[in-house]
Amino acid sequence: MSPSHPDPLFPGTPAEFLASWSATRGNLRRFLEDRALPPIDEESQRTAGEAAAAAAVQETFGIELDAFSSGVDSVSGSIEAAGGLHISVPDPDIPQDVGAAAFFDVDNTLIQGSSLIVFAMGLARRKYFRLSEILPIAWKQIKFRVTGSENAADVAEGRNQALEFIRGRRVDELVELCEDIVDSSMIDKAWPATRELARMHLNAGHQVWLVSATPVQLAQILARRFGFTGALGTVAEVEDGRFTGRLVGDILHGPGKKHAVAALAAIEQLDLQRCTAYSDSINDIPMLSMVGTAVAINPDTKLRKEAARRGWQVRDYRSVRRAIRTFGLPALFTAAASLGSWRVFRRRPTPHQQ
Repeated sequence: MSPSHPDPLFPGTPAEFLASWSATRGNLRRFLEDRALPPIDEESQRTAGEAAAAAAVQETFGIELDAFSSGVDSVSGSIEAAGGLHISVPDPDIPQDVGAAAFFDVDNTLIQGSSLIVFAMGLARRKYFRLSEILPIAWKQIKFRVTGSENAADVAEGRNQALEFIRGRRVDELVELCEDIVDSSMIDKAWPATRELARMHLNAGHQVWLVSATPVQLAQILARRFGFTGALGTVAEVEDGRFTGRLVGDILHGPGKKHAVAALAAIEQLDLQRCTAYSDSINDIPMLSMVGTAVAINPDTKLRKEAARRGWQVRDYRSVRRAIRTFGLPALFTAAASLGSWRVFRRRPTPHQQ
């Protein structure tokens, strides 16, 4: 019906009717909010707001609001340490696949062995602390190399030792040492195949993040050297440019990684079902379980079994362990003995050489 012939049931033009209806709905909403269901007090409103946020976080990420808040603390601490959210700027020639990301653990996934142990030993070589203080850490490194798995008690003890080492130290001093140690002792320890996986994600326009229990400054330097988007790590509290010896939250380990990734996903508007996570440890099941694609890299025994149960992809770049699984230990011993005998035979002088 044209505006010049208004409907007798709804006087006025359609535009006037819609405006009137909109005003009426607004008045009705205000009546319900202000008179029929008025707010009780500010504290009750805060509680209602937290309940709504908790329901949204639970629905979206499957975690409690306190855990999400802890993740926000980790992310905000990482942002502050880096001076910004993104470490590296995306390649302008690669269209960005908004909402997709890959999350990489560091120890034994990107870097062979424990980055924290390598870091601590590097500090000892640079006289940052005494050699006697590094011996217990060296033993943990040996266990990690032999077993290829983490130990919760070692992780906790390492956290306390690391905090004691840096208490009162200047942040810029430690960052400078981090850069030196990464360049001299860590870059060459990176698994080439894992770096290639990360490069494939970057080439597809995905964000690539390191998510590690290692100190955030160290993780961010690794991310910068490899051209990754950014890094989340354990955040040590800083006051006036010096470390206090306290953590912001807790060590970013196990469930903490899931909380941090959930907070990062909210900030970066990531679709976790389009994201991929990589780790070697059963401790990272929470992070691996929250994404659409989980990949076990150089997995410990428990993660290998869990990956098989869940149908996750497994990639193992540890040549010796992979050879043992492929050929069997007796066959490898036989081959080694044969090779040793052949070398002895080659070195033995012939009759005309005697």
